[in-house]
Amino acid sequence: MTELVFLKLGGSLITDKNREFTPRPEIIRRVAQEVHQALDARPDLRLVLGHGSGSFGHFVGSRYGTRQGIRDESSWRGYAETGAAAARLNRLVTDAFLTADVPVLSVQPSASARCRDGELLWLDMHPIQTALAHGLVPLVYGDVALDEVRGCTIISTEQIFAWLADKLHPQRIILAGVVDGVFDRDPLQDAAAQLIPQITPATFPQVECQLAGSHGVDVTGGMLSKVQEMLNIIERHPQLRVHLISGEEEGRVLQALLHPEFTGGTMLCANRR
Repeated sequence: MTELVFLKLGGSLITDKNREFTPRPEIIRRVAQEVHQALDARPDLRLVLGHGSGSFGHFVGSRYGTRQGIRDESSWRGYAETGAAAARLNRLVTDAFLTADVPVLSVQPSASARCRDGELLWLDMHPIQTALAHGLVPLVYGDVALDEVRGCTIISTEQIFAWLADKLHPQRIILAGVVDGVFDRDPLQDAAAQLIPQITPATFPQVECQLAGSHGVDVTGGMLSKVQEMLNIIERHPQLRVHLISGEEEGRVLQALLHPEFTGGTMLCANRR
Protein backbone atom coordinates (compact mmCIF):
# COMPACT_ATOMS: atom_id res chain seq x y z
CA MET A 1 0.00 0.00 0.00
CA THR A 2 1.10 3.55 -0.69
CA GLU A 3 2.24 5.58 2.31
CA LEU A 4 2.03 9.37 2.24
CA VAL A 5 4.55 11.12 4.49
CA PHE A 6 5.07 14.83 5.13
CA LEU A 7 8.72 15.69 5.87
CA LYS A 8 9.79 19.07 7.19
CA LEU A 9 13.40 20.20 7.32
CA GLY A 10 13.58 22.70 10.15
CA GLY A 11 15.10 26.12 9.69
CA SER A 12 17.48 25.29 12.53
CA LEU A 13 18.71 22.31 10.53
CA ILE A 14 19.25 23.84 7.09
CA THR A 15 20.48 27.27 8.26
CA ASP A 16 22.46 28.76 11.10
CA LYS A 17 19.56 30.47 12.88
CA ASN A 18 21.94 32.75 14.78
CA ARG A 19 23.54 34.26 11.64
CA GLU A 20 21.40 36.06 9.09
CA PHE A 21 21.21 34.55 5.57
CA THR A 22 23.50 31.63 6.48
CA PRO A 23 22.53 28.31 4.88
CA ARG A 24 24.10 24.96 5.75
CA PRO A 25 24.62 23.59 2.23
CA GLU A 26 26.37 20.41 3.34
CA ILE A 27 23.37 19.45 5.49
CA ILE A 28 20.90 20.27 2.71
CA ARG A 29 22.86 18.16 0.21
CA ARG A 30 23.21 15.22 2.58
CA VAL A 31 19.51 15.17 3.52
CA ALA A 32 18.59 15.44 -0.16
CA GLN A 33 20.66 12.32 -0.80
CA GLU A 34 18.90 10.50 2.04
CA VAL A 35 15.50 11.41 0.60
CA HIS A 36 16.63 10.17 -2.82
CA GLN A 37 17.75 6.85 -1.29
CA ALA A 38 14.44 6.45 0.52
CA LEU A 39 12.34 7.11 -2.59
CA ASP A 40 14.54 4.74 -4.59
CA ALA A 41 14.19 1.97 -1.98
CA ARG A 42 10.47 2.47 -1.41
CA PRO A 43 8.45 2.86 -4.63
CA ASP A 44 5.30 2.91 -2.46
CA LEU A 45 6.40 6.11 -0.68
CA ARG A 46 4.79 9.41 -1.60
CA LEU A 47 6.28 12.52 -0.10
CA VAL A 48 5.33 16.13 0.58
CA LEU A 49 8.43 18.08 1.54
CA GLY A 50 8.58 21.34 3.48
CA HIS A 51 11.22 23.50 5.11
CA GLY A 52 11.44 26.35 7.56
CA SER A 53 12.83 29.80 6.76
CA GLY A 54 15.57 29.75 9.37
CA SER A 55 17.96 32.68 9.31
CA PHE A 56 16.45 33.95 6.05
CA GLY A 57 12.75 34.71 6.64
CA HIS A 58 12.87 34.79 10.43
CA PHE A 59 15.51 37.53 10.69
CA VAL A 60 13.78 39.82 8.18
CA GLY A 61 10.32 39.05 9.55
CA SER A 62 11.48 39.82 13.08
CA ARG A 63 12.98 43.13 11.98
CA TYR A 64 9.72 44.31 10.41
CA GLY A 65 7.25 42.56 12.74
CA THR A 66 5.68 40.92 9.69
CA ARG A 67 3.87 38.15 11.58
CA GLN A 68 1.98 40.76 13.62
CA GLY A 69 0.81 42.52 10.45
CA ILE A 70 0.68 46.00 8.97
CA ARG A 71 1.39 48.98 11.23
CA ASP A 72 2.32 51.55 8.58
CA GLU A 73 3.37 51.66 4.92
CA SER A 74 6.87 50.43 5.74
CA SER A 75 5.30 47.16 6.90
CA TRP A 76 4.39 46.36 3.30
CA ARG A 77 8.08 46.63 2.41
CA GLY A 78 8.77 44.17 5.21
CA TYR A 79 6.14 41.81 3.81
CA ALA A 80 7.85 41.89 0.42
CA GLU A 81 11.38 41.50 1.82
CA THR A 82 10.41 38.64 4.14
CA GLY A 83 8.80 36.79 1.23
CA ALA A 84 11.87 37.35 -0.91
CA ALA A 85 14.16 36.04 1.84
CA ALA A 86 12.05 32.89 2.29
CA ALA A 87 12.04 32.30 -1.47
CA ARG A 88 15.83 32.73 -1.62
CA LEU A 89 16.33 29.84 0.80
CA ASN A 90 13.72 27.79 -1.04
CA ARG A 91 15.71 28.20 -4.26
CA LEU A 92 18.79 26.75 -2.56
CA VAL A 93 16.80 23.78 -1.24
CA THR A 94 15.06 23.19 -4.57
CA ASP A 95 18.33 23.17 -6.49
CA ALA A 96 20.00 20.81 -4.01
CA PHE A 97 17.16 18.29 -4.20
CA LEU A 98 16.97 18.39 -7.98
CA THR A 99 20.73 17.84 -8.11
CA ALA A 100 20.21 14.80 -5.86
CA ASP A 101 17.64 13.49 -8.38
CA VAL A 102 14.64 14.15 -6.15
CA PRO A 103 11.93 15.57 -8.47
CA VAL A 104 10.76 18.43 -6.27
CA LEU A 105 8.24 20.99 -7.46
CA SER A 106 8.51 24.21 -5.47
CA VAL A 107 5.06 25.55 -4.54
CA GLN A 108 5.13 29.14 -3.27
CA PRO A 109 2.56 29.37 -0.43
CA SER A 110 2.24 33.19 -0.59
CA ALA A 111 1.00 32.96 -4.18
CA SER A 112 -2.37 31.68 -2.96
CA ALA A 113 -2.51 31.59 0.88
CA ARG A 114 -5.23 33.54 2.65
CA CYS A 115 -5.29 34.04 6.40
CA ARG A 116 -7.55 35.51 9.05
CA ASP A 117 -5.75 36.86 12.13
CA GLY A 118 -2.83 34.49 11.64
CA GLU A 119 -4.92 31.41 10.86
CA LEU A 120 -4.50 29.82 7.44
CA LEU A 121 -7.91 29.74 5.73
CA TRP A 122 -7.11 28.66 2.19
CA LEU A 123 -4.29 27.39 0.03
CA ASP A 124 -4.50 26.30 -3.61
CA MET A 125 -4.26 22.49 -3.58
CA HIS A 126 -4.20 21.96 -7.33
CA PRO A 127 -0.41 22.22 -7.91
CA ILE A 128 0.29 19.92 -4.96
CA GLN A 129 -2.28 17.30 -5.97
CA THR A 130 -1.10 17.39 -9.58
CA ALA A 131 2.53 17.00 -8.53
CA LEU A 132 1.72 13.95 -6.37
CA ALA A 133 -0.36 12.39 -9.15
CA HIS A 134 2.60 12.53 -11.53
CA GLY A 135 5.37 11.28 -9.26
CA LEU A 136 6.75 14.67 -8.23
CA VAL A 137 7.56 15.81 -4.69
CA PRO A 138 5.73 19.04 -3.78
CA LEU A 139 7.99 21.39 -1.82
CA VAL A 140 6.38 24.05 0.40
CA TYR A 141 7.98 26.34 2.95
CA GLY A 142 7.34 28.90 5.67
CA ASP A 143 6.28 32.08 3.90
CA VAL A 144 4.39 35.35 4.12
CA ALA A 145 0.65 35.50 3.46
CA LEU A 146 -2.07 38.11 3.09
CA ASP A 147 -4.35 38.36 6.12
CA GLU A 148 -7.91 39.69 6.30
CA VAL A 149 -7.36 41.16 9.79
CA ARG A 150 -3.64 41.95 10.02
CA GLY A 151 -3.05 42.86 6.39
CA CYS A 152 -0.22 40.34 6.21
CA THR A 153 1.34 37.68 8.39
CA ILE A 154 3.79 34.76 8.33
CA ILE A 155 2.63 31.15 8.07
CA SER A 156 4.83 28.35 9.33
CA THR A 157 5.44 25.07 7.56
CA GLU A 158 3.52 23.38 10.38
CA GLN A 159 0.46 25.52 9.60
CA ILE A 160 0.76 24.54 5.94
CA PHE A 161 1.15 20.87 6.86
CA ALA A 162 -1.96 21.14 9.06
CA TRP A 163 -3.97 22.52 6.15
CA LEU A 164 -2.65 19.86 3.78
CA ALA A 165 -3.22 17.04 6.29
CA ASP A 166 -6.96 17.75 6.33
CA LYS A 167 -7.03 17.34 2.53
CA LEU A 168 -4.40 14.66 1.85
CA HIS A 169 -4.55 12.53 5.04
CA PRO A 170 -0.88 11.50 5.44
CA GLN A 171 -0.01 8.47 7.54
CA ARG A 172 2.99 10.21 9.14
CA ILE A 173 4.59 13.61 9.57
CA ILE A 174 8.34 13.83 10.23
CA LEU A 175 9.84 17.06 11.59
CA ALA A 176 13.65 16.99 11.26
CA GLY A 177 15.52 19.59 13.29
CA VAL A 178 18.85 19.91 15.07
CA VAL A 179 17.94 17.95 18.21
CA ASP A 180 16.57 14.41 18.32
CA GLY A 181 13.07 15.12 19.55
CA VAL A 182 11.47 17.08 22.38
CA PHE A 183 13.38 17.56 25.62
CA ASP A 184 12.44 18.78 29.08
CA ARG A 185 15.05 21.54 28.66
CA ASP A 186 16.96 22.98 25.72
CA PRO A 187 19.58 20.28 25.02
CA LEU A 188 21.73 22.79 23.14
CA GLN A 189 22.17 24.72 26.38
CA ASP A 190 21.85 22.01 29.06
CA ALA A 191 23.61 18.65 28.64
CA ALA A 192 21.39 17.16 31.36
CA ALA A 193 18.24 17.66 29.28
CA GLN A 194 16.08 14.53 29.08
CA LEU A 195 14.28 13.28 25.97
CA ILE A 196 10.49 13.04 26.16
CA PRO A 197 9.93 9.92 24.02
CA GLN A 198 6.18 10.29 23.56
CA ILE A 199 3.57 13.04 23.88
CA THR A 200 -0.18 12.62 23.51
CA PRO A 201 -2.96 15.20 23.81
CA ALA A 202 -3.63 13.79 27.31
CA THR A 203 0.00 14.11 28.49
CA PHE A 204 0.74 17.44 26.80
CA PRO A 205 -0.34 19.60 29.82
CA GLN A 206 2.32 17.84 31.91
CA VAL A 207 5.16 18.82 29.56
CA GLU A 208 3.87 22.14 28.20
CA CYS A 209 5.66 24.24 30.81
CA GLN A 210 8.96 22.54 29.93
CA LEU A 211 8.86 23.49 26.25
CA ALA A 212 10.72 26.76 25.76
CA GLY A 213 11.07 28.73 22.53
CA SER A 214 13.49 27.92 19.75
CA HIS A 215 17.24 28.24 19.95
CA GLY A 216 17.83 31.25 17.70
CA VAL A 217 15.50 33.75 16.05
CA ASP A 218 12.04 32.27 15.38
CA VAL A 219 9.01 34.46 14.71
CA THR A 220 6.57 31.53 14.54
CA GLY A 221 6.70 30.34 18.12
CA GLY A 222 9.45 27.72 18.53
CA MET A 223 9.10 24.15 19.79
CA LEU A 224 5.98 24.78 21.88
CA SER A 225 3.94 25.98 18.92
CA LYS A 226 5.23 23.11 16.74
CA VAL A 227 4.08 20.50 19.25
CA GLN A 228 0.73 22.24 19.77
CA GLU A 229 0.11 22.46 16.01
CA MET A 230 0.93 18.78 15.51
CA LEU A 231 -1.25 17.63 18.43
CA ASN A 232 -4.14 19.65 16.99
CA ILE A 233 -3.78 17.70 13.74
CA ILE A 234 -3.64 14.40 15.64
CA GLU A 235 -6.86 15.22 17.47
CA ARG A 236 -8.55 15.60 14.07
CA HIS A 237 -6.77 12.55 12.61
CA PRO A 238 -6.15 10.06 15.46
CA GLN A 239 -4.36 7.51 13.23
CA LEU A 240 -1.64 10.03 12.35
CA ARG A 241 1.80 9.73 13.93
CA VAL A 242 4.27 12.61 14.14
CA HIS A 243 7.99 12.07 14.67
CA LEU A 244 10.37 14.82 15.80
CA ILE A 245 13.92 13.74 15.00
CA SER A 246 17.41 15.08 14.40
CA GLY A 247 18.53 15.66 10.84
CA GLU A 248 22.03 16.29 12.16
CA GLU A 249 22.61 12.58 12.64
CA GLU A 250 23.59 11.02 9.32
CA GLY A 251 21.07 8.45 8.12
CA ARG A 252 18.37 9.47 10.59
CA VAL A 253 16.04 10.98 7.97
CA LEU A 254 16.62 7.97 5.72
CA GLN A 255 15.80 5.57 8.56
CA ALA A 256 12.59 7.44 9.41
CA LEU A 257 11.42 7.45 5.79
CA LEU A 258 12.23 3.78 5.19
CA HIS A 259 10.46 2.35 8.22
CA PRO A 260 6.74 3.11 8.79
CA GLU A 261 7.03 1.82 12.37
CA PHE A 262 9.98 4.09 13.16
CA THR A 263 9.95 5.11 16.84
CA GLY A 264 13.07 7.28 17.24
CA GLY A 265 13.17 10.78 18.65
CA THR A 266 9.84 11.93 20.09
CA MET A 267 6.59 10.49 18.81
CA LEU A 268 3.34 12.44 19.01
CA CYS A 269 0.26 10.25 18.77
CA ALA A 270 -3.35 10.01 19.93
CA ASN A 271 -2.80 7.31 22.56
CA ARG A 272 0.09 5.71 24.42
CA ARG A 273 1.96 3.05 22.40
